[in-house]
Amino acid sequence: MSESLSGAPGEERITGIVEKVSFFSESSGFSVLRLGRKGERDAVTVVGHVAAVNTGQHIEAVGCWHNDKIWGVQFKATHLGVIPPDTLEGITSYLSSGMVKGVGPHLAKLLVRAYGLELFTVIEDHPQQLLGLPGIGKKKLQQIVAAWAEQKAIKKIMLFLHSHGVSTSRIVRIFRAYGDDAVAVVSANPYRLILDIPGIGFKSADQIARNIGIPIDSPLRARAGIGHALLELSLEGHCRVPEPMLLAACRKLLSLPEPVLEEAIRQELSIGTIVAVEEEGEKSYYLLSLFRAETGVAKSIRRIMDGALPWGTLDAATVIPEAEKLSSIELSESQRSAVSLALSSKFMVITGGPGVGKTTIINTILKILATAKLNVLLCAPTGRAAKRMAEATGLEAKTIHRLLEFDPFVRDFRRGNSYPLEADLVIVDEASMIDVVLMNRLLAAVSSRSALIFAGDVDQLPPVGPGFVLADMINSGVLPVVRLTEIYRQAQSSMIIVNAHRINCGELPFPSPQAGAADEGAAELSDFYVVPSGSTADILRRMLLVVADRIPVRFGMEPFRDIQVLTPMNKGALGTKALNRLLQERLNPHAARKIVRFETIYAEGDKVIQMVNNYDKEVFNGDIGRITLVDEEESTLRVEYDGREVLYEFGELDEIALAYAITIHKSQGSEYPAVVIPLSMHHFSLLERNLIYTAVTRAKKLVMIIGDPQALAMAIGNKRSSQRLTGLGALLAEGKDDHLRQ
Repeated sequence: MSESLSGAPGEERITGIVEKVSFFSESSGFSVLRLGRKGERDAVTVVGHVAAVNTGQHIEAVGCWHNDKIWGVQFKATHLGVIPPDTLEGITSYLSSGMVKGVGPHLAKLLVRAYGLELFTVIEDHPQQLLGLPGIGKKKLQQIVAAWAEQKAIKKIMLFLHSHGVSTSRIVRIFRAYGDDAVAVVSANPYRLILDIPGIGFKSADQIARNIGIPIDSPLRARAGIGHALLELSLEGHCRVPEPMLLAACRKLLSLPEPVLEEAIRQELSIGTIVAVEEEGEKSYYLLSLFRAETGVAKSIRRIMDGALPWGTLDAATVIPEAEKLSSIELSESQRSAVSLALSSKFMVITGGPGVGKTTIINTILKILATAKLNVLLCAPTGRAAKRMAEATGLEAKTIHRLLEFDPFVRDFRRGNSYPLEADLVIVDEASMIDVVLMNRLLAAVSSRSALIFAGDVDQLPPVGPGFVLADMINSGVLPVVRLTEIYRQAQSSMIIVNAHRINCGELPFPSPQAGAADEGAAELSDFYVVPSGSTADILRRMLLVVADRIPVRFGMEPFRDIQVLTPMNKGALGTKALNRLLQERLNPHAARKIVRFETIYAEGDKVIQMVNNYDKEVFNGDIGRITLVDEEESTLRVEYDGREVLYEFGELDEIALAYAITIHKSQGSEYPAVVIPLSMHHFSLLERNLIYTAVTRAKKLVMIIGDPQALAMAIGNKRSSQRLTGLGALLAEGKDDHLRQ
């Protein structure tokens, strides 16, 4: 039925039942397990890498015993694998663990009662016999057989890849990408894994290459290193990389002499995977995709600007006062100038912080153009930002992906050059979040006859992806730009808005009236608090107190719906993972039904966030919902997003995470009634001004910063001088792109 793992001389093989998963890393598969062994009274700690593991599964480990100075005696496994057990109780636990899709605890017991120790033989050789059991129809049988076949195929590939140092978690991903061709593909070019397999970086592929005999100075290795270095720099936001920076990154990564690197660059240039550009005698390099994105954005902007205004000529001096009268508002001079510029511009950028009237300007423009019966499309990068835009304007607003009509079957947008958007005016909000690749696709879909307005706060965090298009457009000096700085009169009473602008100018926020009032129960209330807290334990105590008790009581807010904890990072005592465990225990302690995956408990009533775009389910990165139903038997759950329920299978739970606390980066484009920000010197490497500014501007009614005053001061004082390296600003300023040569 299965082949045991074999180890090197001196290594030992142990087996047992997983009593507890103390730690599991989704990305690397690194695990710390408590293993109960037959005939042994005490469980042992096993450390190693495994694709997926749950309590109750039968584990086989090959490795050596080690006495760790901190953790004591551990079994350090070079290979870990889940194997079918050989007892009735073990078989029941194995099937109940989710290892075989479609079999939950109830069905597992039914199967074991029916077939005993012969169950695995029946599933493999005589699966039709299962149809005689209650609850197993043709669909369920197909599900079980398919899952069993996949487990069997993975085991065969494991024998080869394990011998070359590939971890079990990566083997599973490789199998899903290449199927039965996995061994042939990896043997021919292990560096393909970098592009094809999420989670496998250059170092992992490089180690596999070494193990199968590819030399360290192989051209294959050098060329893969060039692409990887550019990819790593793009993850830092850079598009156009100067030659000295690229060579330095490659020398550090590859430890190869410069002539070898230069030859590898020439080879990559010859096949077009990278592109060289030269300006004033200095060479820079792009990944081909980013070169096409930047030049595509520049060409689209010029194409759009060259067209005629869809609404012709309007007299701003007449139409603006009429719009003010209709709306019963009085614009400031800067706002009138912005509206006037928009009415005479084919392409325009509006930027500014909270409370400066960006929405008022957009609504005034829409009111003026409404009489012309123009077709206007509104969009934003995230679902929450689009929803806010719709609420503010009274018009439909879509995410950019929905606007461009993403087709999940072909994994691409339907809208583009050959099928442009049907619009006279396109307005894009939260434009600071849009990276250069998505911006290129959006602009390509905007017709030459359309006008285009971008609105966004350029001082917020840059996009998660490469480039900073909004900043490049503003800094190019050649596009119509309105930068609003004057706080709108109605907003001047909000300390959130006042302090956001102070933070953006490098100044500490005004002290709260009776600092800590909301925490300590004082009578006077504000909408902005800084609660000084020294130690991590004190920060955690105060955070739990204000989220669960003080804010609900003093401000009448509901913890699940209204309060969002925002933290700089995922890891550590003040990271999302630790905070979510604490908040879940405090806010949802009595859930009746729950599922455990990788030591994360998902219970009915929990608040969760979608971590990746899933076009099949129509849920997107950053969407927040609430678990409405957990099916423990099927190991599935349902999440409600804005009134729509979405089903998640057990294997899909890595797409979501608990969302009582999320990172500040994940909060971009969203707004919450109340925001609580734990802040510590443990966040040292991330403390900078735009991070705090972004977090504060996510709140509508209440901000509470709980933390070390030194950390807050350091963040506000730290405006990083290093800019993202891009070529878009120069392309726009140049007015042509023929100076870029491949």
